[in-house]
Amino acid sequence: MNNTTLRDGFIGQKMIALPKTIINITKENPVTNNFYISDLGYYPEASHHYRIREKGASQYIFIYCTKGRGEITLNREKTLISPNQFFIIPKNTPHEYKANDIDPWSIYWFHFNGVIAPQLYDRYITTNSNNYKNAPFSIEKIKLFEKIFSSFDRNYLENHLEYANLLSLNFISSFIYHDFELTIKMSNNDTLVDSIKKDLLNNLDKNFTLDEIASKFNYSKSYLHTKFKLDTGYPILVFFNLKKIQKACEYLNYTDLSIKEISFKLGFEDPLYFSRVFKNLMGKSPRTYKKSQRKL
Repeated sequence: MNNTTLRDGFIGQKMIALPKTIINITKENPVTNNFYISDLGYYPEASHHYRIREKGASQYIFIYCTKGRGEITLNREKTLISPNQFFIIPKNTPHEYKANDIDPWSIYWFHFNGVIAPQLYDRYITTNSNNYKNAPFSIEKIKLFEKIFSSFDRNYLENHLEYANLLSLNFISSFIYHDFELTIKMSNNDTLVDSIKKDLLNNLDKNFTLDEIASKFNYSKSYLHTKFKLDTGYPILVFFNLKKIQKACEYLNYTDLSIKEISFKLGFEDPLYFSRVFKNLMGKSPRTYKKSQRKL
């Protein structure tokens, strides 16, 4: 049962509840069945806003607060919401939320579902970054919401629905993965891993052992291995070979160099070993790869 203390809405509010027929179209469309919106809106200074769902909702609910305060209770645990914080309520889970009586929140919200929705929620709840639920205010995000709202409001042509839902996935992903964006910005600083990557990329024609890299940067092998893999997902030497093979793909695409010449340019003294590494990473031999590119 859904209850609310609100009767007349909020000044400046806007919302869209998509008809079931439209939602069915997006659920069956291969472009949008992975992620689609059923409802969305903006409630400014939502005084007395209160909602309780004793059996939960059939969709995931995304709430982003830009002003004021509110609270969300999920599994009997209350979370206070302040400006520039967001929260995702899982589907089929009893919950309630309300605006602060003195300083009511202004919120942007979406109800979403789809094949990847559970995975997106899992990514959201398993991220352990400090202060993760704080998303720095961005005027670009607000403009994107306005674009999404306008797209859903304009018409229900299938290609427009595809576009609006893909924009919505981008919007919500920018919150769920916002800590990754911060990591990318921070990577502009000259960190240890960045320094190693730069050095490797500047020396694709050479070969290094882990001992040599550790000695050059004055760290233990175990420390470098752990830190580099944590930051990039790959051990150092595997990353080095991956970058060599990516460069090899460039040579195969845009030059007439032979496979033997390419292997030598990338520090592989044995062309057969180069071919094995290439096939292991790319799934096909250098010769087969070059032939396949000519067909594109």
